[in-house]
Amino acid sequence: MNYKHVFIDLDDTIWDFHGNARAVLEEIYDEQRLRQYFKDFDEYFRIYAKRNLELWELYGKGEITKEFLNVERFRHPLLQVGVDNIKLAEETGIKFLEMLPTKTMLIPFAKELLNYLSAKYPLTIVSNGFIEVQYKKLHSCKLEQYFTHMVLSEAAKALKPDKRIFEYALSLNCAKAAETIMIGDSYEADIVGARNAGIDQIYFNPNITISEFKNKATHNVTELEKIPEIL
Repeated sequence: MNYKHVFIDLDDTIWDFHGNARAVLEEIYDEQRLRQYFKDFDEYFRIYAKRNLELWELYGKGEITKEFLNVERFRHPLLQVGVDNIKLAEETGIKFLEMLPTKTMLIPFAKELLNYLSAKYPLTIVSNGFIEVQYKKLHSCKLEQYFTHMVLSEAAKALKPDKRIFEYALSLNCAKAAETIMIGDSYEADIVGARNAGIDQIYFNPNITISEFKNKATHNVTELEKIPEIL
């Protein structure tokens, strides 16, 4: 396929959300002396990460607000150990959003991939992430120069997998769906969403084998290094 535009997700596709979040929360864990409630940091982070994923799925469906998400993901681990402290959860949410975008850990081969793709295509970020942090992430990692547009759900008034966010990105680029491809790590948000908009997809999932993909997307990869073979 002769693609002319590439859309790409940010969190856990280019920018290592899981790794950066873990680093930030380990600092907060020590600062707030959360060890008095949990066996260790791994226990706390495991509870947080599972609930955070569930909440982002609800947010993507428009069932919860970002304000609820950012408090609930920190209130939930406390509740699991019998601590109902909404003030502490709110403080954690504020600190988290302040500290998170200063971290610069990227997914392996992300910078090399952006160098390769940006020389061939206009690149557009398509993300459900919060406006107040996504731009800061790009700035901290010095990635702004790679992207022609950054399409966030709050500006598009639609959340992935809603096809309207992809149509908004297409309109900004004066692009046709048939000439565009989406790269992302979330099957529901990135792959199903792009497919609903008539856009081909590259599903990036480093946690399963190629045989487990079962043709879920137009293309499937377990590492970013394989994408230049497609594009």
